[in-house]
Amino acid sequence: MVRIARLGFIAALIAGSCGAALAAAAESYPVRPVRFILPFPPGGPTDILARVFGQKLGDNLGQQVVIDNRGGAGGIIACEIAMRAAPDGYTIMLGAVGTLAINPHLYAKVPYNPQRDFRPVSLLAATPYVLLVSPSIPARSVKELIAYARARPGQLNFGSGGVGTGNHLSGELFKLAADLDLAHVPYKGANLAIPDLLAGQVHMLFLNVLPALPHVKAGRLRALAVTSGRRSPSAPDIPTMAEAGIPGYETSSWHGVVVPAKTAAGVVKRVHAELSKIARQPEVKERLEAQGAEVIGSTPEEFAAWIRSENAKWSEVIRAAGIRAE
Repeated sequence: MVRIARLGFIAALIAGSCGAALAAAAESYPVRPVRFILPFPPGGPTDILARVFGQKLGDNLGQQVVIDNRGGAGGIIACEIAMRAAPDGYTIMLGAVGTLAINPHLYAKVPYNPQRDFRPVSLLAATPYVLLVSPSIPARSVKELIAYARARPGQLNFGSGGVGTGNHLSGELFKLAADLDLAHVPYKGANLAIPDLLAGQVHMLFLNVLPALPHVKAGRLRALAVTSGRRSPSAPDIPTMAEAGIPGYETSSWHGVVVPAKTAAGVVKRVHAELSKIARQPEVKERLEAQGAEVIGSTPEEFAAWIRSENAKWSEVIRAAGIRAE
């Protein structure tokens, strides 16, 4: 019994020492460069977002923030790397709707649990989609499109950037919300669907607002609604889906910073504080709004609640649509 008591005392002493060491490390954080993992390859909108925040975060922390693009497998590779990193604040990741809310329900096996293995820091920005229709479709409003599609069950389709992508699931949510029979036509990238949309072979497409607007302004395609909860600053004349007749409909391509689950609260607080300062800077808002994104800058608690709600929504859509990715 004495030996057991001594072992328990030693274990408690070690645990206390480790806790004190982590607290001390959090207070002095950061003392070396921070790795910022991106689950996508360089060059896209996600990369631009990360580099805007990453550069300014480095300036605020007084340490270099190194962008580490780890694209592949729908973001699963990056998530596994970030999950297994030391929870010391020197590895942060730019999570997205796909990695944190869609993948766990889309794939049969995912090596991480977004709500168990990561600690949310801040929801940085969200980019809505625009519901575009082909010139071959006479509808000029969402209500007209729904009536037109219901009169032709199974005859209309919608394109996407591939199975399980945000624009695919936005289309599936539209089908469910409006009770429509539409076929899904996947492409290897949503932009590749545009020529067929213009030609009338694809009838509708949920596309990120920035690449959609030039076609809308030129009169080549009609925009019926944006998918965000409020009108996009980039397209204030386009109504939301709720305004257009589908209450509660909201989707976006969103991104936020997460860290390994056991990262110290002090480190999370520091990173969140600096990201919040950056999100409030007018030049950051202007630059990202020019890319079609709305800067948000939430608290860790708000981001955690958002991740939970998005998982609940997309798991139901994926289940109802019978979608499964290999």
